[in-house]
This record gives sequence, C-alpha cells and structure tokens, in this order.
Amino acid sequence: MILVTGATGHVGSELVRRLAAAGEPVRAMTRRPATARFPAGAEAVYGDAADPESLAAAFAGVDGTFLMSAQAVGTAPEPTHDLALAAAAERAGVRRVVKLSTLDGGTGDDPIAHWQRTAEAAVTDPARGFAWTLLRPGRFMSNALQWAGQLRAGDEVAIPFADRPAASIDPADLAEIAAQALTTGEHSGAVHELSGPQSLTPTEELAVLGEILGRDLHVRPVPVEAARAGMSRYGFPPEVVDAIMRRTLDGDRGSEVLPTAEKVLGRPARTFAQWARAHAGEFPRP
Repeated sequence: MILVTGATGHVGSELVRRLAAAGEPVRAMTRRPATARFPAGAEAVYGDAADPESLAAAFAGVDGTFLMSAQAVGTAPEPTHDLALAAAAERAGVRRVVKLSTLDGGTGDDPIAHWQRTAEAAVTDPARGFAWTLLRPGRFMSNALQWAGQLRAGDEVAIPFADRPAASIDPADLAEIAAQALTTGEHSGAVHELSGPQSLTPTEELAVLGEILGRDLHVRPVPVEAARAGMSRYGFPPEVVDAIMRRTLDGDRGSEVLPTAEKVLGRPARTFAQWARAHAGEFPRP
C-alpha cells in the first residue's frame, strides 16, 4: 500500500491519479475524506499532520509513502507537521519514503533554510531506516491557477515579482518521478533538484496563457513593499518575510534549467504551454 499525504494538492492529486491508473494500491490522506474526490481504486483516509494521533490509521499497512506539508515556515519553532509525518511512517514500518522538499533544500542560514534542513533530516536520518528520495522543485507551473479569480473580472492580473524568471515545473512531472521512486528501487538515496525546460517570468507565462485562452492578458505589477506587506498580513514572522524577500529577489535562484527531470523521466519535461493547454478549462473564458 502506498500512502499519499497532501493528496488534494497539485502534486499529490496527480500522484494518486497516476498510481490508481497503474493499478497500485493507493491510499489518499486528506482532512476531508467525505468530500474529497479521488479516482476509482484510491482509498480516501482521514489524516492531519497537525493531529498526530490521527496518523496511525492512515499509515497502517503502508509500505511506501509520499510526504509533503503545507505548514508555513515560521508558524512553529520547527516543522512540526513534517516531523509528525516522518515519525508516523517510522512507527508503521514504512520502507520507501519520497519527500517533497524545495529547491536548494536547506542551503543557507536563514529561517527557511533551517526549516527545510530539519524537515529533510526527519526523512534522511539513518536511524529511521527509510529508503528515501528527496524531490526539490522550484516554482510550480500550477501557481498560475492563482490568477483564475482575477481573470473572471477582466484581463488584468496583479502579480508580485512579475519579472522574476523561474524554470517552473509541471506538478504532473513531479508526480511521475515520485511514482517511479515509490514503485521501484531506482531512486533510493537520491536528491533530485528539479526544474522545467524553460526559464520564464510570470509576465511571459501570462502571455502564453492568454494566447491559449484567446485573451489579451496583461500584468499589473505589484510594488515590492506591497508584496512584503501582503506576506506580513498572512502571518509570516518578520524574519521569515525578510528571508522570502531575499530569496525571491535573488536573480539566479530557481531560474536555471536543470537536466534532472529529463534524465529521470526519460523524455523532455513539459513546457508551460503544454501545462496551460492541459489546464485551460480551469480558467474562465472571455
């Protein structure tokens, strides 16, 4: 049995779909199993990393698991959700673990780096005995779905850091790599830094999306200080906001096209245009 945590997320939902289609026994963990929609063959189960006692049933009988957490950096002294998930996997005797991390992992000395180092160490600790794989992607192409609400109102989209390039990756490619790692032994002990095949700014991605949707879309830039204020309103501590700003404004971070995804997949990683065509129905039409 393979357990997918974060099963309603962009990567987790793709992974559940892929595993179910391949006939793999898959369990999809969510906080709302009664209302979540999963493909035939997938078992929905309640589990919440903020409620560690709920995890025993979710991990029971599991051989492999995909671990991810949406817990925001700085909301606790350490990544308590990642620690709880790893501990539950160990107690259940899970053998294979694929951890969704972030680009560069814990490189650096800011609060984000410390958080990611702790989260990854919870999986890579030899005492736990996992055959682990770390996936470290940068920006997701699916971040563009955040624009859908604004596109219902018109053709202008307010985007912070609109000229900041990144080699975004399709979550479906991440799910395919995760499925490989969970169903074979080929990626045990691997740390995969992953990107898509192009480095584009959000402005350029919006132009691609507009062409596919048949709309003349344009960006309304968000000033840097307004972006900073928005992060503060979301509850990030000041030191985390500072770290996010430094990382975001670093001209090189995440913009490099890396060869890893193509090598692991055995084919070119999907472009933003391919992602946008596949998800065009999730955006409003004119």
